[in-house]
Amino acid sequence: MNDIVREARLRLLRMHYESGVGHIGGNLSCLDVLLTLHHRVLRDEDRFVLSKGHAAGALYVTLWSRGLLTDDDLKQFHKEGTKLAGHPPVTGVPGVLFATGSLGHGLGLAAGLALGKRLTGESGRVYCVMSDGEWNEGSTWEALTFAAHQQLDRLTFIVDLNGLQGFGTTAEVADLGELREKLHSFRVQLLEIDGHDPAAIEAALRTESDRPIAIVARTIKGAGVSFMEHKMEWHYLPLTAAQYEQALAEIAGR
Repeated sequence: MNDIVREARLRLLRMHYESGVGHIGGNLSCLDVLLTLHHRVLRDEDRFVLSKGHAAGALYVTLWSRGLLTDDDLKQFHKEGTKLAGHPPVTGVPGVLFATGSLGHGLGLAAGLALGKRLTGESGRVYCVMSDGEWNEGSTWEALTFAAHQQLDRLTFIVDLNGLQGFGTTAEVADLGELREKLHSFRVQLLEIDGHDPAAIEAALRTESDRPIAIVARTIKGAGVSFMEHKMEWHYLPLTAAQYEQALAEIAGR
């Protein structure tokens, strides 16, 4: 996985630099999870929901790394008329079932898919990648209540816990305390992992349970780029030419 991760990070940086758009930090924090899920775990009968829609860039690069999107596709990222919008659209992108721009809805959609699999007897799991900031949304807690009550054993959701959101740290914006404690109180199967360790990610994603599985992935916003790591501003900023060259050098040298 190391070579795949490195090449994907380099391509992500290039895509964002050439398009001149931000959201790089949160893309880098969840990229390892997306790559491990799509390369090592996800099967044809499984379904995936990217709840943190602003990480669309990481999803597109992940699909590119699997040969499902082309370089020419990535060159159109965020451009007029593109199918690769800043948030995943509902048509034109392999495996994308729902448009997820507004935060707080992905878990409910994933729970509905998981219940549907149970009712129809269809095989496979449903995976949902979320941000930690999404837990400010009441709809997320409603979805968790539903999933726990229904004991949706086909559902795995992964929280990209980088501790930062659009206007500060998650503690400063709306402090929820230890999210793991609250998730545990809903009687889900709770796992905590290093969200940048592919082996730990894969092991967690392959876990089975008679309950919904919640994976708290502790991550770093801007992971792998020294001047981005743990910096809230990289929720928004585009790269300058000098920053792009430095970021490439740091990722390539790892």
